[in-house]
Amino acid sequence: MRRMREDTRPSRRGKPDPAFLIRRMTREDLPAVMDLEKASFRNPWSQELLQRELTHDWSIIFLLEEPLPEGGRRLLGISIFWIVHDEVHVLNVATAPEHRRRGVAHALMDATLAEGRARKCCLATLEVRKGNEAAINLYKAFGFRAVGVRPNYYVDEGVAPEDAIVMVLDF
Repeated sequence: MRRMREDTRPSRRGKPDPAFLIRRMTREDLPAVMDLEKASFRNPWSQELLQRELTHDWSIIFLLEEPLPEGGRRLLGISIFWIVHDEVHVLNVATAPEHRRRGVAHALMDATLAEGRARKCCLATLEVRKGNEAAINLYKAFGFRAVGVRPNYYVDEGVAPEDAIVMVLDF
């Protein structure tokens, strides 16, 4: 891992909608989560991988939903993270494309980090695509700082490999 210079520019946080509901994922949520993954990523997580995450004690998947006027709820985003000893490792944050810029990812990160604090974690880590400026700015708004680069970390079929920025947050 190469070290990189820290960027200390301040960034702004969006305010999440107070009607958002955040809860843990269950097996019954798999079809909706798979639809969101496919809409959000070129290489979405597989159903098998998501099912496996549901079986691990250290893995947590939060869903963010909003109530519908006619009843029921609509899935807007997910956060997948591990809590191992005193560390939170964020694996995936996804927002349905049509609901971006509404504070969904912000609310999910807030809940993810709150879970880590409640479990007495002292550090949060993640990797983010070097070209994903929106995500990088979101993480910086929470106080994450870049500590290194993983060269060619993201390898997508038919697309040039992309570096990952390793970011950490001390609680």
